Amino acid sequence: MRMLAMAPVATAFRWAPESVREAAAQARLALTGGARYEPKRFTAHEWDTVRLLVDLIIPKDDRSGSATDAGVPEFMDFMLGDDPDLETPIRGGLAWLDHECDDRWSKTFVACSDAERIALLDDIAWPKKAKPQHAAGVAFFNSFRDLTASGFFSSKLGVQDLRYLGNTFVAEWKGCPPEALDKLGVRYAD
Repeated sequence: MRMLAMAPVATAFRWAPESVREAAAQARLALTGGARYEPKRFTAHEWDTVRLLVDLIIPKDDRSGSATDAGVPEFMDFMLGDDPDLETPIRGGLAWLDHECDDRWSKTFVACSDAERIALLDDIAWPKKAKPQHAAGVAFFNSFRDLTASGFFSSKLGVQDLRYLGNTFVAEWKGCPPEALDKLGVRYAD
């Protein structure tokens, strides 16, 4: 099981911007369709794990909703279908989480307590601090976290969370604010 998770997880995930946009659109459709989304690539157990893990990575806060609220699990399910090279590393990494939890606490990641989940994630979330035996988990988690962020920040909820003001009409440009110029150490030429 460890070998299955290690080899493919060690490779970096790659996806094109157009795939990210399409996946975000599919996730939005899934969220607004009213019907419960049925994953196409994940098993029921993997789906529960994905939904839990993305919300541990981007939880709901006073500023915005969680990764699940933004449709990140649906985004991931779409991405696995769009990029066949993602399915083995993602599903292998989810299996690694369960295997590691089984070794430590004799239960799956989903069945663990919040404290147990956090303990495991603390062991794999910081690559420079991680033990060599957690290399597969580190590779998986860092890639999974990147995919979670891509899904979240390409969603309507994620764009709102960024408070992005671009693509709006500016009647009068008064230049860069002085505090930003000072931070950059530049000024307008006289």
